[in-house]
Amino acid sequence: MLEISRLNVAIGPVSIIRDAALSLGEGQYCGLIGRNGAGKTTLLRALMGAIPAHGSMQLDGRDLLAEPPHRRAFLGLGYMPEDRRLVPEFSVEENVLLPARATGATDSMARLEQIYGWMPEIANFRRRRALELSGGQQKLVALARALMAGRRLLVLDEPFEGLAPALARRLGEVLSNLKTEKISVLMSESNESHVIDLLDRTFRIERGAVTTG
Repeated sequence: MLEISRLNVAIGPVSIIRDAALSLGEGQYCGLIGRNGAGKTTLLRALMGAIPAHGSMQLDGRDLLAEPPHRRAFLGLGYMPEDRRLVPEFSVEENVLLPARATGATDSMARLEQIYGWMPEIANFRRRRALELSGGQQKLVALARALMAGRRLLVLDEPFEGLAPALARRLGEVLSNLKTEKISVLMSESNESHVIDLLDRTFRIERGAVTTG
């Protein structure tokens, strides 16, 4: 359902991603594995339209490069950045609902209750402000927000980075349970230690070049 080929991304005069190619099917969990600075975040940001890219990116046969960044949420893409990017003064629930507010989704409350069913801990502190949460709790909220838009594809940038073991296990449980929902997941990590049991397929990235793991 996602096909990326001949993808090139440059930041200024510096080429970061070079003729990258990867694909994943419906319901597949794929890992993009590479050390810091290998180009993982750049590739994921290009997929979400946060930085310009050249090449081919198709979601269900639709040309993502022809879509402006804000339209990609309408297509069922949800993004969890490594640094979470929550609005600190908003409540947890307000943060989770942001993609629905942006897209004008008419079933946002039904989707919210579905997400709370998957992640009951989020429901427990829905009224707290994001800045009152620990970094690990904020990661869970960022995943919940990604799920609000990500009905077809979740794009997760180092979701396990910096998590305490208990929260890492919980995040793994949530992602494992989501496999029954047929949501595809593309996640980056510096190594496979936290995600090896989740992944159906692995790609490796080194100096902007992607190879099959």
